[in-house]
Amino acid sequence: SNMAETILNKLDKEALPKHIGIIMDGNGRWAKKRGLPRYAGHKKGATVFRSISKYCNKIGINYLTVYAFSTENWRRPKEEVDAIMKLMDGFLDDFKQYVKLNIKVRFIGDLSAFNESMYNKIRTVEDATKNATGLNLNIALNYGGRDDILSASKKLAQKVAGGEISIEDIDEEVFSQNLYTYGQDDVDLVIRPSGEQRISNFLLWQTAYAEFVFMDVLWPDFTPKHLDDALIEFAKRTRRFGGV
Repeated sequence: SNMAETILNKLDKEALPKHIGIIMDGNGRWAKKRGLPRYAGHKKGATVFRSISKYCNKIGINYLTVYAFSTENWRRPKEEVDAIMKLMDGFLDDFKQYVKLNIKVRFIGDLSAFNESMYNKIRTVEDATKNATGLNLNIALNYGGRDDILSASKKLAQKVAGGEISIEDIDEEVFSQNLYTYGQDDVDLVIRPSGEQRISNFLLWQTAYAEFVFMDVLWPDFTPKHLDDALIEFAKRTRRFGGV
């Protein structure tokens, strides 16, 4: 589509982030503003998620991580949690389009919380898309940045206890390889729509040097044009990684 060409005309491919993280925020407020149940906001948000992941694939982004469900989200009303799970189930049943689009899907987070049927579907999707060479799409599900770091610490403690590695072997590289995002680049750009300005336990380790772009648009209203604006903003900032 001409939309994808417009951003690539404006920006050199080199100026694009390799890894974008999106905190998909504002579904509930979007629904409330319209006098609709929160479920309707999540439903529209799920549609937006599909279009934005396809768009990232089209413009050649390497990694996209979306915050779908946090370790804290279980505290929401049961009917809302059920609705989100139902939408997730729909996504899982619909994975053939991701195979067609050459998108590789990985679920990151503590998946032990899900029932067998959902867990098996997750593994099926990962397996079906594992040879894709387009966008690497991470869906953060029952994810928390602290949980990610803790689970990596436990894995490493186990390896030390088992004599596989020594304490001296643990450096940032080794630590990164034990996170849910092992083998992937760190996040360059975090986009948070909805007007909130906080990280909410999202990819704490991986965003150490990320640029943050906060946008006053609710996630169900987010379009590829908003993503373009964030990419232009990202390209304007010089990134020095703590150096000069």
